[in-house]
Amino acid sequence: MPVYPGDPVVALRPALTTDAAGVNVLSVHLGSQSGTHVDAPYHVDVTWPTLDGLPLERFTGPAVLADLRALPARTAVTAEQLAPALERWTPGAILLLATGWPRFWGTERYLAHPYLTPEAAQAIVDAGVRTVGVDALSIDPTPDPGPGDPAVAALLADLTDDHDPGAGESAQPPALAAHRILLGAEGGGVIAENLTDLTALLEAQARDKPIRLSLFPLRLAAADGAPIRAVAEVG
Repeated sequence: MPVYPGDPVVALRPALTTDAAGVNVLSVHLGSQSGTHVDAPYHVDVTWPTLDGLPLERFTGPAVLADLRALPARTAVTAEQLAPALERWTPGAILLLATGWPRFWGTERYLAHPYLTPEAAQAIVDAGVRTVGVDALSIDPTPDPGPGDPAVAALLADLTDDHDPGAGESAQPPALAAHRILLGAEGGGVIAENLTDLTALLEAQARDKPIRLSLFPLRLAAADGAPIRAVAEVG
C-alpha cells in the first residue's frame, strides 16, 4: 500500500491459523496515517485535540464536492478554484476535494498530486468548514523521494522490523501549512485523505442528489489519526 514517505509500511500477516491454533487471527502492522484515514489536530501539534477528543459530528454529514480533476501534477489549488464549492457549502457539511488522483494509485505519480495553498486552506476555514476530505495522499505537497532517499530506506527496513520507534523519522519535518490551518480551526478540524475515486459522487452532485458521508475512525486513545471505512450514501 502506498504510504507517505517515512510512514510505517503496511503489513498484514497471519498470526494464528485454524490449522495450528483452531482460529484465524490477523497480525496488522500499520501507521495511524495508512490507507484511507483521518487526521486529528494532534497530528501536527501536541497541544491540539487528539482523535478521541473530537465530537462524532466531525466525521459525518452531507458532502459538497470541488471538482479539481483538470489540474495537472503538483498544482497548487487556489481559493478561487474552491469558491464554487464553498458557495454551495452549508453548515455541518464535509468538503471533498476531487483531484482524480486515485487513477495513479500504486504508481510513483501518486505522490505528485495537487495540493492546497495556505490561502485556499484559510478560505475553507473562514467559510466555516471543519471537515475536509481529498482523494489523494495529502492536502499538502508530498515529497518525491529518490532511490537514495533515507525515507525509502526506512520504508524497506520497516518490512522486516515490526517495531522500530526511530524508523521513518526524517531529519527535516514537512511544513504541512494546509494541515496546520485546517486542523487548527476553532473547535478542531478533521482531514480525511486517500479517499477512493469520487467520480460517482461528482455525478450525483451534478444531478442534485443528496450525499451523506461517514468517516468514522477507530477510537484510539490520544491518537493523531486512524484508518477509516469511508461510506457515502447517495439519494
